[in-house]
Amino acid sequence: MMQRLDDAELKVAGIEALNKALGAADAYRFMTLLHNETTDYVEISRRLYDGQSIDDIFDRAKTQWEG
Repeated sequence: MMQRLDDAELKVAGIEALNKALGAADAYRFMTLLHNETTDYVEISRRLYDGQSIDDIFDRAKTQWEG
């Protein structure tokens, strides 16, 4: 079973993933964009969950929660 990360560990893991995926400069730029701009979470959710049923989303969330 995978252990849940605490908030500090999650932040570090996220920054490491961004650095790996984007490189340090673009990872910093990405974080700056999030910090300085209003984020449209509804639009982000639409893109993330496009084409998925509520049951699909719930089942995946339940699996992740249970580990």
